[in-house]
Amino acid sequence: MLKKVVIANRGEIALRILRACRELGIQTVALYSSADKALPHVALADESYCIGPPAAKDSYLKADAIISVADLSGADAIHPGYGFLAEDADFAELVERCGLNFIGPGSEVIRLLGDKVSALALMRQAGVPTLPGSDAALGTDAEANLALARRLGYPVIIKAAGGGGGKGMRQVWEEAELLQAIALTQAEAAAAFNNPVVYMEKFLQQPRHIEFQLLADGQGKAIHLGERDCSMQRLQQKVTEEAPAPGIDERQRRDLGERCVRACLEIGYRGVGTFEFLYQDGEFYFIEVNTRIQVEHPLTEMITGVDLLKQQLRIASGEPLSLSQADIQIRGHAIECRINAEAGHTFLPSPGQIRSFNAPGGNGVRWDSQLYAGYRVPPHYDSLIGKLICHGDDRASAMAKMRQALSELKITGIATNIGLQQEIMRDDNFIAGGCNIHYLEHMLGLEASR
Repeated sequence: MLKKVVIANRGEIALRILRACRELGIQTVALYSSADKALPHVALADESYCIGPPAAKDSYLKADAIISVADLSGADAIHPGYGFLAEDADFAELVERCGLNFIGPGSEVIRLLGDKVSALALMRQAGVPTLPGSDAALGTDAEANLALARRLGYPVIIKAAGGGGGKGMRQVWEEAELLQAIALTQAEAAAAFNNPVVYMEKFLQQPRHIEFQLLADGQGKAIHLGERDCSMQRLQQKVTEEAPAPGIDERQRRDLGERCVRACLEIGYRGVGTFEFLYQDGEFYFIEVNTRIQVEHPLTEMITGVDLLKQQLRIASGEPLSLSQADIQIRGHAIECRINAEAGHTFLPSPGQIRSFNAPGGNGVRWDSQLYAGYRVPPHYDSLIGKLICHGDDRASAMAKMRQALSELKITGIATNIGLQQEIMRDDNFIAGGCNIHYLEHMLGLEASR
């Protein structure tokens, strides 16, 4: 088992990692920016080090500072959490070169899957369904690109090979827009991802966003833990998620899960991973693999009883996966509401000091957060301040618990999106299930402004 882990992150995920380490008897090292000295995990960790000023580029994104903390503390591993450097292949490679354990897939696998063109080729080879598209990077032949778009049929979408999280994408609705869209996306990709490569796919107009959770030990064994529906989102940013996905039957779950497992085994994947898909008209289409723990991982933990962080740490320690596919049984339904420090409908960030705070509770209610009364939410990072997860025997009971839990959750001193989450839980179409990725924007009347 690992002896000491540097937690290279902040907020609720840093606290979640610390708790998992403690349960396994692993010592923890917190690193923090000067804005985050008062975070709970900083006080709870065995050792804590300030690595820079508030700006992420001067602290949480400074690879050399993180490596220095690992060296100074005598740690043998670094856990990147999510965001920041979690999917940075260069950082993972640096960790490996320094003789440390990067808690995640190897750097080569991260690099391979981080390039969407190579990832698509791997998925096709493994039998994972993909969207009709260019099958490779777009070349400079304008006529060939125009012909491909005609063959696919408009609308199409141009995507950056190095993109992710909704960035580096441009929809094209008619032929007159295509060549300029390709040029603009290439320029943006070069600036944002240092990789100008783009590719083309058929654009689905009303898909859902469904993802499968995978565990693989890198020693020839992998399993899937079912799917999550992340379709309630705004500008490709998830707001409310649930598991299992409404309307997905056991046959579909088993078939696609087995294909994802096969892909993991073929590429030698190690750790936790999420295969993301668009789903429309009963068909799944691969988007990308997230090579890290997901924000919404508690949903899977609630419906399967599997602690994904502890599994991740055991795998990183070199232990073979102790679970088999037969061990994974989906029980009941879970819903997660992301609680953000932002105005509910305008989504404007709302940093500031928490005057009062009351966490919800009860059977099947989980609250993952770093909040406490007096805590000051800094303006320098993502607005996520907590995750409220409710589990019930079925979807209706999970929603009923969530409505009650949201009514108990009290945060004063800053604006939050609790009211928006309450609206979602009362919305007739959400209650019916199966909303597409554009539904929340439609519900909020944001489509006209886009």
